[in-house]
Amino acid sequence: MKILVLGLGNILLQDEGVGVRVIERLQTDYIFPDDVLVLDGGTLGLDLLAYIEDYSRIVIVDAVKAGKEPGTLVRLVNAEIPAFLGPKVSPHQVGLQDLLALAKLRGHFPDEVILWGVQADIFEPGLELNPPIAAQVEPLCAHVLEELARWGISVERKG
Repeated sequence: MKILVLGLGNILLQDEGVGVRVIERLQTDYIFPDDVLVLDGGTLGLDLLAYIEDYSRIVIVDAVKAGKEPGTLVRLVNAEIPAFLGPKVSPHQVGLQDLLALAKLRGHFPDEVILWGVQADIFEPGLELNPPIAAQVEPLCAHVLEELARWGISVERKG
């Protein structure tokens, strides 16, 4: 079983970068087994398709527009993630749902995909996360580790 932990986002647009910030924290604070790839997917778009198709289980962390209060966490699994071409859940130009739809069409959809999203607020140029979003980086890291533990993956904390 190969597992991908994928952070999406553009760190130049404030809250849009939350997925990347979670990945940075995980890479800094933890040691992952060889069968787990923790990847900063940034805004790679279609370049991520090979990763989506090559892993059996995926945890994705991203900013979302779910119509909730800024900082609200959202967990979606498999079919709950809008895997169709259409309005974006996340503000990326090539959306997550586009990647998932293409993987499904190509017959290479992972066994399980979990999206941990945080309702973002500010998508203006800037490097800092808005305080309600920044406050969710640690909880998002904890949720990613919980998902890995549920799949029987133990992760070691550095130092």
